[in-house]
Amino acid sequence: MLQLLNISNIALIDELQVEFDNGLNLLTGETGSGKSIIVDALGVLIGGRFTADLLKSGAERGFIEGLFSVTRNDNLHRMLSNAGLLSEDERVKSFELIIRREVSASGKNKIFINNKLATLILLRELREYLVDIHGQGEQQTLFKTDTHLELLDSFAGNSALRTQVATAYAQLHEVQSKLDELNRNEAEKFQLVDTLTYQIEELERTHLVIGEDIQLEDEKRRLTNVEKLTSLSQSSYGRIYEDDDSALARVRQATSELVELSEFEPRFAEYLEGLESARAVLEDLSFSLRDFVDKLEFSPARLAEIEDRLAELSRLKRKYGGSIEASLEHLASSQDRLRQIESADELEKELKTEMAVARQQYFELSNKLHKERGRAARKFEQAVEKGIGELAMEKARFQVQVTSTAEGHEDDAGFKHAGHKGTDAIEFYFSANPGEELKPLARVASGGEASRLMLILKTVANAAEFPRTIVFDEIDAGIGGRVSEAVGVKLKKLSETNQVLCVTHQPQIARFADNHLTVQKEAAKNRTLVHIAKLDRNGRVEELARMLTGAEITAGARKHAREMLGKG
Repeated sequence: MLQLLNISNIALIDELQVEFDNGLNLLTGETGSGKSIIVDALGVLIGGRFTADLLKSGAERGFIEGLFSVTRNDNLHRMLSNAGLLSEDERVKSFELIIRREVSASGKNKIFINNKLATLILLRELREYLVDIHGQGEQQTLFKTDTHLELLDSFAGNSALRTQVATAYAQLHEVQSKLDELNRNEAEKFQLVDTLTYQIEELERTHLVIGEDIQLEDEKRRLTNVEKLTSLSQSSYGRIYEDDDSALARVRQATSELVELSEFEPRFAEYLEGLESARAVLEDLSFSLRDFVDKLEFSPARLAEIEDRLAELSRLKRKYGGSIEASLEHLASSQDRLRQIESADELEKELKTEMAVARQQYFELSNKLHKERGRAARKFEQAVEKGIGELAMEKARFQVQVTSTAEGHEDDAGFKHAGHKGTDAIEFYFSANPGEELKPLARVASGGEASRLMLILKTVANAAEFPRTIVFDEIDAGIGGRVSEAVGVKLKKLSETNQVLCVTHQPQIARFADNHLTVQKEAAKNRTLVHIAKLDRNGRVEELARMLTGAEITAGARKHAREMLGKG
């Protein structure tokens, strides 16, 4: 639902803020007052063409901003989550979207959704979940056959069956994808087997061990520094143990002296244990240095062996992921892949059996859905034609064509005709005048006629599956009196399940408004400004009286207006 629309420096509008309510929102005003500018601005906000030509004369920058309260829809939620605009795990019944489009005199255009930069492609994908605009040649959904299918299913109450068909299609598609992967070109398979076999043998032959490369690098570093290590070890051994004034000799002498000192001053006795520990550590270190020196030996053969092994490990790491761990993971995945290929025949039999079951289940459900649509189509035609007659199109005819694209192809060939909505193609046909043959709706309906037809279709279909804002402009073109009254009734009915925004010149329609807004245009200081106001009851009486009589409002017109509002 559209809650708020802000418009700044667009066309004749300087600054304009419009609040909309649930139910039926009516825009009225003199011809040329700027009502259509508001509808056009809303169209631009949800993806229409936005250029610098739309800027108010003399303005450097303009924007259109809308606040939408949106009921949760899985497809919409997924779309927003993928765009980083909502958390995918967030389970909410409703949420708000703020959409803002900006344009500058240079022609630069920016789109923001919830204060994040967005693309025009995303905005147009969101449009079908937010606003439907009908009138003045802009029919966003009426001429799409996908819309025809949705309207018929809504009328028929096929939601549960559609869910079953979608689930069955997902299973069918998953099994088919596995079969397609399995049945790749045989030559490619053989080539892959050869590659996998070679890589597995190469990796198994080298007996990789995690951390081996680090250990070998340490050993190589020791072998190439034997002389230095020997000198350091022998020098340290002498200083700690072997020299006459070695550290151990000095510690022993200090211990002896401290024992004697403690006989005169007992507090020094507590240090004896620490000195004894130091002596033990020094002895252990000296023996370790001696053993280390005894084992040091330069071996050109071992060094060459280490360098060869490190070169082999380096080659494998570069080839299989950059580390021994990655190489071992590649070995495991290659072994698994080879086992799958070698058991492909058995797996193919299993998948074909699974495919047959999934296909049978899918086509049984889609055929059931096809029959339900066929039965509902006749009732839908009758209901629409009745509505057409009430809206000054008594001679018009309406027909629903339901065609199963997979009929007679319920085998492997039929898979290309399958979809998550079933196998049907639904299209509405229309004839406005006697003697004219029925033709696809998109080729014969336009303008106010198309707007009234969409109003009938949506009220008949009870389009409440996903409420949104439905806009009708020029829906009252060429009608009046009783027909206007019927249009108002249908708009009111539709507003029970969707927010409706309608521009009208007919008081018979305006009296049904839940939220009546009047648009006025005035000249001030050589500038033309557009204003909008929400009417209270007295304001509505005056506006309806104006619509009834024109500029000069009479007492009789006011009385008639009050009577109309009383009925509304």
